[in-house]
Amino acid sequence: MMKSTTYSLTRRTMFKTGLIGAASAGAWLSGLGGALADDTLADVKKRGELVIATEMQFPPFDISDNGTYKGVDRDLIDEVGKELGVKVKYLDLPWTSILPGLEAKKFDLCIAPVTITKERMQRYLFTVPIADATAALMKRANDSSITKPEDIAGKAVGGQKGTSQLAQLKAFAAKLPKPVDVKEYVDNNQSYADLAAGRIDASVNSFPNLAYAASQRADTFAMVAPPFGTPTYFSWVGRLDDKGLIDAINAAIVKTEGDGRMAKIQKAWFGQTFDLPKTVPEPQL
Repeated sequence: MMKSTTYSLTRRTMFKTGLIGAASAGAWLSGLGGALADDTLADVKKRGELVIATEMQFPPFDISDNGTYKGVDRDLIDEVGKELGVKVKYLDLPWTSILPGLEAKKFDLCIAPVTITKERMQRYLFTVPIADATAALMKRANDSSITKPEDIAGKAVGGQKGTSQLAQLKAFAAKLPKPVDVKEYVDNNQSYADLAAGRIDASVNSFPNLAYAASQRADTFAMVAPPFGTPTYFSWVGRLDDKGLIDAINAAIVKTEGDGRMAKIQKAWFGQTFDLPKTVPEPQL
């Protein structure tokens, strides 16, 4: 079995090492960006290594468990690496720096789940979907004042800055009879912590992310049904000029769906299996 290697740039590490460490990491990334060839697939094959980036604070897709990378994306990208015949190197970066880093060619692929939108399709190539991404809400388990999405009117709701789910929340809130106090966070874990502490009344995220969080802490959190967002999907993201790489990754993903590996990953992390489009769907957002 092919081993994968991990390279982590967590915020905790940056805080400990200070500006010198951050500058060193930046220099490493800049060097990698300059080394990437225009034909990224050929370069990946030549290096024998696919360099990906994600934020390991997005369970169940990306989780840092005492420094060990786990989750849906980890399991799936490992299978894709096997199909491509290369090792996988992981970068753990803040979400807000990942898409700019991709454009700057600091790594080969973004596997932080990205919602397919019309605007993003103008700037990036999306892989075939890896999961559902419909926006939903989570509340405290003992809060009987919220029984449906519309009940957040006049309340405070938090979500991760820069996400499609937060944008959909703002659009949904604008139609409610009372204003919603929308709080923006660096990552979803901060939103969940404030929800548990009573500082906000609900958190927004994709349905599978919230369902996982609620199942892990059923005494603290509960889902608000039904999801309020426009049905959409999560995909991985590449650069517009990297069609060869994205085509190869798509073929690998579709193969995992056909031979049962995708279903096994879904069952392990979501507790159920579900069908996904085998082509990139036309975005509704």
